[in-house]
Amino acid sequence: MEDGTFKSPGYSGETGDDPRQWDTRSDCAVRRVLDRVADKWSVLVLAYLAERGHRFAELWREIDGVSRRVLTVTLRQLERDGLVLRTVHPTVPPRVDYALTPLGVTLHVTLRGLVTWADEHEHEVRAAREAYDARTGAA
Repeated sequence: MEDGTFKSPGYSGETGDDPRQWDTRSDCAVRRVLDRVADKWSVLVLAYLAERGHRFAELWREIDGVSRRVLTVTLRQLERDGLVLRTVHPTVPPRVDYALTPLGVTLHVTLRGLVTWADEHEHEVRAAREAYDARTGAA
């Protein structure tokens, strides 16, 4: 181990049979869930749907930079994971609404805590980045 590198709690020296090494196994359920909910588009969709239900076009206009295709795929994946409810209304033309499920609401509560942390510590993170860049000569 390099000087100045800290061992994480529970470090055993090898990855071997340590069940906490989920991040090294691509077939791990925890990793698949984290990959989905940590995606930037998923986080933004969940944040907007936490305010209220939205139609597709509303979400597409609100989420800066997302393509229609990526938003469609993201909504389908969140629906498949049980986080978003898609409701089709039998009108002409059909109206489709998206809303958080109760499971999606619990995830939003967790994400809101992370966003709050990031907002409260943004200056510290920026200062740490600037100090690191100055030390290493990074641009």
